[in-house]
Amino acid sequence: MSKIIWSKIDEAPALATYSLLPIVNAFTKAAGVEVVLSDISLAGRVLAAMGLAEDELSKLGEVVLQEDANIIKLPNISASVGQLKDCIAELQGQGYDIPNYPENPANDSEKAIQAKYSTCLGSAVNPVLREGNSDRRAAVAVKNFAKKNPHKLRAFSENSKAYVAHMEGNGDFYGNEKSVTSDKDQKVTIALNGKELTTIKALAGEVLDGTFMSVAALKAFYKKTIEDAKANDVLWSLHLKATMMKISDPIMFGHGFVAFFEDVFAKYADTFKELNVNPNQGMSDLEKKIKGHAKEAEIKAAFKAALDSDAPKLAMVDSDKGTTNFNASNDVIIDASMPVVVREGGKQWDRTGAAVECVAVIPDSTYGMFHAEMVADCVKNGQYDVTTMGTMQNIGLMAQKAEEYGSHPTTFELAEAGTVTVTTEDGKVLMSFECEAGDIWRMSRAKDIPIKDWVRLTVERTRIEGIPAVFWLDENRAHDAEMIKKVKKYLADFDTNGLDIQFMNVTDATRFTNARIRQGLNTIAVTGNVLRDHLTDMYPILELGTSAKMLSIVPLLAGGGLYETGAGGSAPKHVEQFLKEGHLRWDSLGEFLALAESLRFLGHKHSDAKLSALTAALDKANEGYLDNSKEPSRKAGEPDNKASHFYLAQYWAKALAEGDNAELAAKFAPVAKALSEKEDQIISELLAVEGKAQNIGGYFHPNDELAQKAMRPSATLNAIIESI
Repeated sequence: MSKIIWSKIDEAPALATYSLLPIVNAFTKAAGVEVVLSDISLAGRVLAAMGLAEDELSKLGEVVLQEDANIIKLPNISASVGQLKDCIAELQGQGYDIPNYPENPANDSEKAIQAKYSTCLGSAVNPVLREGNSDRRAAVAVKNFAKKNPHKLRAFSENSKAYVAHMEGNGDFYGNEKSVTSDKDQKVTIALNGKELTTIKALAGEVLDGTFMSVAALKAFYKKTIEDAKANDVLWSLHLKATMMKISDPIMFGHGFVAFFEDVFAKYADTFKELNVNPNQGMSDLEKKIKGHAKEAEIKAAFKAALDSDAPKLAMVDSDKGTTNFNASNDVIIDASMPVVVREGGKQWDRTGAAVECVAVIPDSTYGMFHAEMVADCVKNGQYDVTTMGTMQNIGLMAQKAEEYGSHPTTFELAEAGTVTVTTEDGKVLMSFECEAGDIWRMSRAKDIPIKDWVRLTVERTRIEGIPAVFWLDENRAHDAEMIKKVKKYLADFDTNGLDIQFMNVTDATRFTNARIRQGLNTIAVTGNVLRDHLTDMYPILELGTSAKMLSIVPLLAGGGLYETGAGGSAPKHVEQFLKEGHLRWDSLGEFLALAESLRFLGHKHSDAKLSALTAALDKANEGYLDNSKEPSRKAGEPDNKASHFYLAQYWAKALAEGDNAELAAKFAPVAKALSEKEDQIISELLAVEGKAQNIGGYFHPNDELAQKAMRPSATLNAIIESI
């Protein structure tokens, strides 16, 4: 029997799995395919780090190196320190004997505990599993459905004041970057004033980048944007990725927090030092630290007064709750938040809940330039038309931890001023940088094999699609200049005759892509890992309403396949609604599409007629799901995620019953009949739990029995599925 591994992860998609997976397994087993769970949730990883559970992530890291690997990977939490602490507290409350996370370890024992827990922070999952490059695009049926059923994009007002501010000049990562290609396999040491920070094993042909952000320049940048926002009368908002870029971005967040409330932090500096307040963790953590202190009320009043003053207005995460942009570093995640700015006509929400034009502050210009052009394009040309706009496909370089900026052990907040050197084991200095204390220094890497595969995949997809492909590479950026040399070298190894393959910097590539999109034309964006992250949320959210509806295929270097299922940025709100009123609005379409691609891969690999028939029927079911608008409603009392799974099963069984494979048709004809005849009864049973609070035994670590009961409330549907 063939095997597909389905990741057990977190939040809304994890809840949906309790309902969806029994249906999936009932259908796939009929074609000799078993779908098995692998727990790589945050809670599962925490327990594994403490030796209380199997390390499923490490096991999957071995599976992706096998030629028959077939993994469906749902969106997982990229944990902030705050989320990690909440998860630990929940597990402790469930009886697990695990220690607290020591934020400021006082001894070697606490340092060891912190080191174990730190493996669970940030983008801990993706670098392990992504042993291939990324092929992200909208399925044709999904794109056509979006055109026929357009979601709402709000118009940019005439003379809109919305804009993006990013750093420029020599202060940021772009301006300070240096890049080299390693000429052999060798150890490379990163040191500050001769003291080793870390040593890595570089491979022959690997691109190594070093760069730093000047904290003095960052502070000056923040100060200017705050002054400009006040002068321009726009909301001020900070957009970072503190979960994935777990070293650099929380630091930048903390500096932004202090800059916006400069007077308050100066006035209470001694109190904050005494209470160990860390601005990198935001207002929610600060409020916990000052709770019960003699000056608690005074400090809270000072922050409120700052918001009420003539400083620029601050964008809100939740205006109803008074939650600002600085509540927690992981509340605003740039690849989810910036598409909303564009979708909403260059606006965010102020304290009254009103939508107001904003300046989106993005310190790092390496991707800030993309967002700046996206907003500027709409200010100049108006909002996109969903009914006519073309599509952006992406080929992303990410295999073997390529370009893992800030989420790896080669990013440092420098403890002292001086010289950072990058030196080979035979004493050759590859790069050196003069830095100040507190500067953020980072190295990123891109190995040779993934780069060549990235070029191969680009050529393959460009020929299949017959549309232009653009490498988003800037000859004036050190890293990109090295990449351009490699890409041109490897393009010569492939037949590119008749293909339109170009090179452009970020701003020009954005303009080229957007001009084509406005004409209804399609384009392939070929990007590095970080830009891949931003593009494959921005464009799908504008085109389709969500990035969860994108096909995300990772052809693994060893020959297997990894199928990712969209973004989870709104998942916490989905869970909150489910617990309150039994309604889960998560749309599992991403999982449906990933499953089809996963089965297609198996069918091609094994030339299996039954598998091909099962896959073709699922394709029809997915089309039926879209054409009949069976996605979950947002409102309690109406069909939700559980009902959407029922309709998938109904359409899938019908397609099999009417299909060419006689054995499967005979098997699923009675199933299709039962699901059709008992539709009203099943929907009635599913709706009966709507509006009722649910207890699943935990947010990060639900009780399986309670969660299954909550997500499978239709005895009629369960009986039909179990009869297959």
